[in-house]
Amino acid sequence: MKRVRSLRLFVFSVQTYPPRRAQEYRGYCSVSSDTDEIREKRERGFKTKLSSGPDFHHFIRASSNKTPPKESQTEYEEPILPHSSPADVRRVYFETYGCQMNVNDTEIAWSILQKGGYLRTSELSEADVVLLVTCSVREKAEQTIWNRLKQLTALKKKRLKANSHLKIGILGCMAERLKTELLEKEKLVDVIAGPDAYRDLPRLLTLAHGGQRASNVLLSLEETYADVMPIHSTGHSAFVSIMRGCDNMCSFCVVPFTRGRERSRPLYSILEEVRMLSDQGVKEVTLLGQNVNSYRDISEAQINISEVGSRLSRGFSTVYRAKQGGMRFSELLDRVSLVDPDMRIRFTSPHPKDFPDEVLHLIQERKNICKQIHLPAQSGSSRVLQTMRRGYTREAYLELVENIRKIIPGVSLSSDFITGFCGETEEDHQQTLSLLREVGYNIGFLFAYSMRKKTHAYHRLQDDVPAEVKQRRLEELISVFREEAAKVNTTLIGSTQLVLVEGESKRSSQELCGRNDGNLKVIFPEKDLPSQTTATTVPIKAGDYVLVKITSANSQSLRGQAISHTSLSDSRRTEELLNEQAAAC
Repeated sequence: MKRVRSLRLFVFSVQTYPPRRAQEYRGYCSVSSDTDEIREKRERGFKTKLSSGPDFHHFIRASSNKTPPKESQTEYEEPILPHSSPADVRRVYFETYGCQMNVNDTEIAWSILQKGGYLRTSELSEADVVLLVTCSVREKAEQTIWNRLKQLTALKKKRLKANSHLKIGILGCMAERLKTELLEKEKLVDVIAGPDAYRDLPRLLTLAHGGQRASNVLLSLEETYADVMPIHSTGHSAFVSIMRGCDNMCSFCVVPFTRGRERSRPLYSILEEVRMLSDQGVKEVTLLGQNVNSYRDISEAQINISEVGSRLSRGFSTVYRAKQGGMRFSELLDRVSLVDPDMRIRFTSPHPKDFPDEVLHLIQERKNICKQIHLPAQSGSSRVLQTMRRGYTREAYLELVENIRKIIPGVSLSSDFITGFCGETEEDHQQTLSLLREVGYNIGFLFAYSMRKKTHAYHRLQDDVPAEVKQRRLEELISVFREEAAKVNTTLIGSTQLVLVEGESKRSSQELCGRNDGNLKVIFPEKDLPSQTTATTVPIKAGDYVLVKITSANSQSLRGQAISHTSLSDSRRTEELLNEQAAAC
C-alpha cells in the first residue's frame, strides 16, 4: 500500500508544481515582436530558472512527507469518508425493473451492501436509501424510471423538511447510459452505479451521505462477481448468473454498450452457488446471461485454449471471429444438472446461433433440464434480419426449429419479436406473421421498436416506421400469437403435467398456480393430496412438485386438477404412463 500511495502522491505533485511555475514565468512563454537578442537572453534566463526548479528526487522526497503542503492537500486529496457507528446503520430499499438479469443484479448488490453493514427493508417509509435497478432496452422501460424518480424526489424533499434524509440511487443499464443526464443535468439522484460497479456501492453511498453526488459507470472486461454470493429472496426458484455482456452487436440492441463485452463466470463458482441453493431447498434454477448459451469459461487450467472454436447452429454466423478454447455451455449444463436430480434447470436468454446438437441432445437426455427453449427470432423477414445483423436467414431459423423438434419431441418454444424496425415494409411484417403461424410458439414477447442511442441502428439507420404503424403491426402480432398459442396449448388438454407449485393464484385464494416443464402457467384448485411417504393426505404448498391433469387451455395458461404429490426424479415415468393411458382412451 505504501508504494501505491507514494506513486499516487507523486503523480499529484507533478500536477501541482507546473501550474505555479508556469504562472511565475508566464512572460517567458508569451509571443512578442522582441529582437532576437532579447529573446535569446530571456530564453537563457528561463533555462537557468528551470534548472534550479524541482527535479525527480524533489518529487520523491515530497511524496514521502507525512504532511503535504496545505494547498496541495486541499486541491488533490480524496475526501475522508465519514465513519459509521452502529447507531448509523442505514436501511436500503430496492425496486427492480426489467429482465431476470436485473433481479440477479439486485441480489448481488444486496449481498455487497449487507457486508457493508446495511439492513434491507421492504417498506419505503423506513428506507434511508432507495436503489432502483434499471433497464434501458426499451424507451418505455426508461420512461417508467423517470416517472418513478420524480415521485421519489418529491418524497425526498418532504423527508428533508422533517429532517429525515433520503438518498436515491440508480443501478444497472440506465445508470451507464444516462449518467450525465441523471447526475448533472436533472440532479434527481445521489448515486449512480453501472452493472460492473456494484462492489463500489458502499463507498459511493458513504460519499452521498457526506453530501456529495457519486458515480461509477466503468465497464469491465473481467467482472463477473464470481466471489459474491447473491442473497436470493425468490422462494423456491432462483436465478444464477453464468456470464455477463454480449458480443453479438445486433443493430437494434444497446446491451453491449450498457453491459459490455462477454465474459463468463468460472465453473467452480457457479457449481458452488447451485449446491448452496440446493441445500436451501430451491427446486428450480435458471441460468442467466445476455447470450447465455455462448458461455465459455477460460479460467480452468485443464482447458486447452488452442482447441477448435465453438460450433454454431447450421446456417448461422457471427460478426466476430470464432472464439478458441474454453469450457462450453454444453459442459456447464451437464455439470449443473448433476448437482441435484430433484432441481429443475432452465436457461435464458440464448441466441439461436449457439445451439449445436450436443446441447439439444443433453436437454433431451437429462430429466431435470426443462424441455423448453427460448428462441428469439426478432423478425420473420430475411431482409430485416440482415439489417438487424442477426446472423441468420428465415430459412436457417426454420431449419433450426425443425432440428430442435426432431431431437426434443414435445419441446415448448418461446420467442422475442420486434415490429416496426428501421425500413420494415408491409411485406416484411406479413412474413413475421407467417413465421408465428408456421412455428407455433407457446410463449411470446412482442414489442414495437424504439431506437436506442449508441446502437448501430442509431448511427446508421433511420427510424422511419411511423408510431401508429408500429402500434397497428404490434396489435396484429399479438393477435396472431395468441391465436396460434391457444392452438398449441390446447393439444395439452388431457395430458398430465409435472408442475412446480409457486403459491396462491392471483385471481382466487381457492386456487394454486405453478409452472410446467414448458414454463406455462398451470392453475388448479387447492386441495389435499395423498402423501408420497404416508397413507394420509397432506396439503399442497409452494415448492411442491405435483402432477396435474389438464382440463382446459388458452393462449396464456393451462387449467387442471391436481392428482398427486411427486418428486422430479419419480415423476417422469409416472407422467409417461398416465399420458400413454390417456392416449389409449
